[in-house]
Amino acid sequence: MSLRAPGEPGLELAGFVPYRLNRLAVGVSDHLSDIYRERFGLDIPEWRVMATAGSRHGCTAQHIAQSTRMHKTRVSRAIAHLEERDLIERASSAADRREREVRLTKAGRRMYAELVPLVLERERELLACLSKEQLRGFLAGMEAIESFLGLQD
Repeated sequence: MSLRAPGEPGLELAGFVPYRLNRLAVGVSDHLSDIYRERFGLDIPEWRVMATAGSRHGCTAQHIAQSTRMHKTRVSRAIAHLEERDLIERASSAADRREREVRLTKAGRRMYAELVPLVLERERELLACLSKEQLRGFLAGMEAIESFLGLQD
């Protein structure tokens, strides 16, 4: 029994692209998190902080929040926990002494170097379900949507 009035527009959630994109993003994130959660004891926000700081050789917490689209509170908690584990450190920025950069420690760099090949392999496994043509179209479509939303790095 439908609660909609006759002629009222309806929404089939299963076919709604924003819903599907969200489900896909969560599913992919969970699929990757198996690696860094079980083997390295990192949760998703901690992995995102490590990946962002590691790929840039240091950055601000604000940059991490903006690029990962995580709330600054989640970023701050992840940074604090990673500091406790001696995986990251905060240091004054060379460009602006008032800013603090998040950088991987020696232990953090070792973990990052071990983790990156594993997550890249998991990405390859995930994308292997697509033909080359499908993959090109998928990546082009993602890029177009990111561009429309102003989400380029």
